[in-house]
Amino acid sequence: MASRLAKIIAIVTGASSGLGRGIALAYAREGASIICADLQPTARNDTSATPTHDLINQKGGVAIFVKTDVREEAQIECLVAAAVKKFGRLDIMVNNAGIANDVAGLAAKVGGVRLHETPTETFDLTLAANTRGVFLGSKYALAQFLAQDPLPANSRGDKTRGWILNVASAAGIVALGGAPSYVASKHAVIGLTKQTALDYAKDKIHCNALCPAFVSTALISEITEDTNNPIAVETTKALVAAHPWGDLGQVEDMARAAVFLVSEDAQWITGHSLVVDGGYTVQ
Repeated sequence: MASRLAKIIAIVTGASSGLGRGIALAYAREGASIICADLQPTARNDTSATPTHDLINQKGGVAIFVKTDVREEAQIECLVAAAVKKFGRLDIMVNNAGIANDVAGLAAKVGGVRLHETPTETFDLTLAANTRGVFLGSKYALAQFLAQDPLPANSRGDKTRGWILNVASAAGIVALGGAPSYVASKHAVIGLTKQTALDYAKDKIHCNALCPAFVSTALISEITEDTNNPIAVETTKALVAAHPWGDLGQVEDMARAAVFLVSEDAQWITGHSLVVDGGYTVQ
């Protein structure tokens, strides 16, 4: 284990698969102790996989799993309390858990589903997971950051109290045709990121957002892996072509950026939305 995040305690929501799993593993490699939070220890579509917290422990790191539904305030409060009970403090909150029902719908209809075709329950569920979850995770992390002693002064002389990293999306920067609920939720995440950064800068609490474009994860696998569905095949080609770099992003691309945003390398960065998108948003 490396030492870039040595003695740092981090919660990663949605840690069982996809970006959350990649971020949790990357933080553990850098020396952080990890609280893996999710609805279950493994991905729903791959229950045979080694749970993220077990994999970290097997590799010599330190991690625990806490079952959490980020939409439920009491569960988020208990999640933060569990981190403090186990490790004595909390230094990083990664609000990653989320859903993308709109985006998955691209496999059923070219161009996705427009707003007037979107079930209200889809909108409510998406905002609850993607935006309310970020609000609640930030709320209880911030309270803990303010209650505990700051970390030792860094090379800039700042005594940082904590980092919040919100996983937003390139769809929080630009519109994504046919995904109104998802786009609304991720724009809201970026707004919360900016407001949190502004309100807590005086407390030396960082808050930044990571904004991936399309990444090869389970969120879009039903599109990219459905080679027998002509609509899915056409959509996959369009998704790849939309990235000037010529391919979809990989989890490790996002994990590396996520390490940077909670490290001393980013000590004077707050309120920023870091786009990691293979050129998707520059067009």
